[in-house]
Amino acid sequence: MMLLALTLNGRPREIAVASRISLADMLRETCGLTGTHLGCEHGVCGACTVLLDGQPARSCITFAAACAGAEVTTIEGLDDDVVADALRRAFSRHHALQCGYCTPGMLISARDLVLRLSAPDERTIRAGLSGNLCRCTGYVGIVNAVKEVTAAQRDAGVVALRGGGRATLGPVGAHASDPIAIGAPPAERTGDVSPAFAAPVAFTPTHEFEHRFSLSAPPERVFARFADVRAVGAAIPGLALTQTDDRHAEGAFAVGLGPIRAKFKGTADLSRDPATHSGRILTAGGDAANASRARGVIDYRVRPADGGGSDVVLQIGYSLTGLLGQLGRPALIEAVARGLIAKFADNFERQMSDLPPKETRSLMARLGAAVSRWTARLGQAFR
Repeated sequence: MMLLALTLNGRPREIAVASRISLADMLRETCGLTGTHLGCEHGVCGACTVLLDGQPARSCITFAAACAGAEVTTIEGLDDDVVADALRRAFSRHHALQCGYCTPGMLISARDLVLRLSAPDERTIRAGLSGNLCRCTGYVGIVNAVKEVTAAQRDAGVVALRGGGRATLGPVGAHASDPIAIGAPPAERTGDVSPAFAAPVAFTPTHEFEHRFSLSAPPERVFARFADVRAVGAAIPGLALTQTDDRHAEGAFAVGLGPIRAKFKGTADLSRDPATHSGRILTAGGDAANASRARGVIDYRVRPADGGGSDVVLQIGYSLTGLLGQLGRPALIEAVARGLIAKFADNFERQMSDLPPKETRSLMARLGAAVSRWTARLGQAFR
């Protein structure tokens, strides 16, 4: 036996394994990750495909011991991955699965194609998936699903990433070797979107609504302030950011939906068009306690208000799955969202005016009043 240290589905792990056990057997038998299926056990059928250092690999013919220091991602590790989620939905729409046995490995390989290929035709997709065998569907639905998701990404201005977003080239999982850095930058994106982040990918929302609010500052100043991700995040009730740059944010968002409290952990990608004072925010996250996932898109435009100042027009779309998706009615979710936007607008207005938040000013006012009363009483005592 040996103690194997690796990163499994984003978490550092140390696992006691036999020196000759396969990665697939370790994942299924030792780690309980049974989404990785075993078929031929000869590296032919592709059912056992996982991501090893970001690259699709056959886990049935990979020794677990060879993965020391590697990053292993199984289909379970892609629960909150927006590209994989888009593919799952597309597979359902196009009837791209029947018995489902090949589907985990097929999704992992299909995700790699979506990330790497610009505008693949049917022949290219079939060639890319030739290492994943399906004995039910005839592949037509699978090909159409991959084509649809790839087209949706490109239409959203997210171009193919060189190497599928991998930072290095070299033997899969061979961290002891000297990897070759991918020096060339990714292909240029259309639109003002950072090439550093490929997800969340554009999607078709289940529900949509519009909301507007006004601010006293002129559009140029409001739009410029929207570029400050930390400032915007600080004005959103329940949001705690852990990592940001001008095009990406990560953090947690706490919200109440009726009697249920949820805390979504996730990411957001932000793009802006200074010429039209407009932008887009794509979000994706999950709440582990309620086994729920959410995805959202906010298109905003800042324009001059009739009486001066600015009007901010929001087009909001979202999809909610899991327990909260079952219990949260669209009318309730929309009402909560509108209330949060109203609080955000008030906080943002105060930011622009260099005023403290209402709660802080109220507390200071109460403290001031208390000090005044205490001083008055003290003065009376010494008369």
